[in-house]
Amino acid sequence: MKKVKVGLVGSQFVSTIHAESLKRVPDAEIIAVASKTEEHVKTFAKHHNIPHYFTDYKKMLEMDELDMVIIGAPNYLHAQITVDSAKAGKHVVCEKPLCMNLKEADLMIETCKKEKVKLMYAEELCFTPKYVRLKQLVDEGALGKVYMVKQSEKHDGPHSPWFWDVELSGGGVVLDMGCHAFEFFRWILGKPEVESVYADMGTYVHKDKTKGDDNSLVIVRFANEVTCLAEESWAKKGGMDDRAEVYGSEGVAYANLLMGNSILTYSDVGYGYAVEKAGSTKGWSFTIYEEAWNYGFPQEMEHFVDCVKNDKEPMETGEDGRVVLEMIFAAYESAKTGKKVNLPFKTDASKPFDLLR
Repeated sequence: MKKVKVGLVGSQFVSTIHAESLKRVPDAEIIAVASKTEEHVKTFAKHHNIPHYFTDYKKMLEMDELDMVIIGAPNYLHAQITVDSAKAGKHVVCEKPLCMNLKEADLMIETCKKEKVKLMYAEELCFTPKYVRLKQLVDEGALGKVYMVKQSEKHDGPHSPWFWDVELSGGGVVLDMGCHAFEFFRWILGKPEVESVYADMGTYVHKDKTKGDDNSLVIVRFANEVTCLAEESWAKKGGMDDRAEVYGSEGVAYANLLMGNSILTYSDVGYGYAVEKAGSTKGWSFTIYEEAWNYGFPQEMEHFVDCVKNDKEPMETGEDGRVVLEMIFAAYESAKTGKKVNLPFKTDASKPFDLLR
């Protein structure tokens, strides 16, 4: 099979990461990008040497040569774009979170199966080199029987305005970054059954911007008797903090994504394109280099391209994304009731934040 021809939906931060990452994948070729603002998508296409651009993604889906679509659009658009792409015969990579609710998740999964296309869930932490090595330690028994895992991602707020609007995003930091922790837990433990979720969350710093939660602690209990703690925040000053810890009967391991592959930096003014991203670079910060590689994005895209080219089962699927979404809904229910919520958890809520209303 020739190179896998890729189309991007979106032209903001995460689509930039997708474009840069795919340049490192020999079997992939980006042939189109779609985004509703013509001037922006035109500039994006020119910058990344993408030959075709559209303001309507449905027009892009009409391209016969297109094999795979990568969705980097806001959360509330994920389901419809996935369904339209599947019906057009295109394989789908969907950014996290999978969608707004469990009904949409089921529709996405069922449609992709019916149309015989792959639905792949973009969770880059499962491809992050430092975390891949951490999982190897777990799998080879170097830490003994694992009994606790922690993961945290903290900074001072998201990179695009729509994240603050719960009607467009579906929730706050638990939805935006808790999804990373939840799938990280499942992946590093071999995807055991989720037993329960207990969450504490609130809006502490950004009440002027959002109704959504900006700081959270979530305890996840798995059927294999492992307890996991997710610490996620949009309220932390001082730049990005991203780390994981694994505790076992024979050892412990700490993996900090920014210490060890970053430069301790102080700046009065801030620096680089990171100024436009989550987390301020003024004052002390960790200056990361080879960011996309260190976070696993090229490896993730290479895996998904290989799955399309050679008809392999993706490591991260739509079903995985659905489990994560169910955990997110359970977390919001727990935050409302103050009680542990057992899984499976069924709800007809249209988005996680509705459970807090």
